[in-house]
Amino acid sequence: MQFEEAVSFALDHAHESMNHALEHLERELTKVRTGKASPAMLNGLMVSYYGNPTPLNQVANVSVSDSRTVVIQPWEKSMIQHIEKAIFEANLGVSPQNDGELIRLSIPPLTEERRKEMVKKTKVMGEDTKVGIRSARRDAMEEIKKAMKDGYPEDLGKRKEAEVQTLTDNYIKKVDVVVEAKDKEIMTI
Repeated sequence: MQFEEAVSFALDHAHESMNHALEHLERELTKVRTGKASPAMLNGLMVSYYGNPTPLNQVANVSVSDSRTVVIQPWEKSMIQHIEKAIFEANLGVSPQNDGELIRLSIPPLTEERRKEMVKKTKVMGEDTKVGIRSARRDAMEEIKKAMKDGYPEDLGKRKEAEVQTLTDNYIKKVDVVVEAKDKEIMTI
């Protein structure tokens, strides 16, 4: 039954797209500073390693020594200047302190105003994710309607549409939970 396969594929694709959107949000939220030190804030930082852009975690050990300090220990001492340069260029809002062997990043506490800005930013990221989820729902609904127009039983089509809506509602709730948890983390001093 070709319609069943098309509708099933549309549902699977919608689920996959929604899951991808949620995972992307979670990755992006790890980059949002909360005033606490976290190696995740350096994810995606590229360092020039013998002329090639290389992820920081492939040229150095990144760890947290306390709640406000990130420690970067390069595997080669010659990399210290390159790592420092990459941190400056990334404009993270922190100044690296280099002692010749390690680089320390002291994370300043966030002001109340800055915390509120960060919360707004996370809410915007959450809304963008919801738009992606709704887009996946729209695509699935269009595929189901097309199948019904081409002869797929209407009662089954309506059931599948309800399934897509339930899936969408569940993912929207998950986005709200993830954003709310991040907002709480940001506002905690």
